[in-house]
Amino acid sequence: MRTQVRSSIRKFLVAVETDNKEIAATQLQRVTTLLDTAAGKGVYHRNTAARTKSRLTRKLNAMS
Repeated sequence: MRTQVRSSIRKFLVAVETDNKEIAATQLQRVTTLLDTAAGKGVYHRNTAARTKSRLTRKLNAMS
């Protein structure tokens, strides 16, 4: 589960770096779903998942 989350976050960050907002938005949805699932199973603490989602969302919103 952690591997899926980390890989998905990496793909999101690559999309942000290449300035591709559509792909980044799609990846953010995937990351959010994976983090919620992982937090529900106890893989991540719920606050850690929320903090990570918040930080990634800020990166997406900061894109021009």
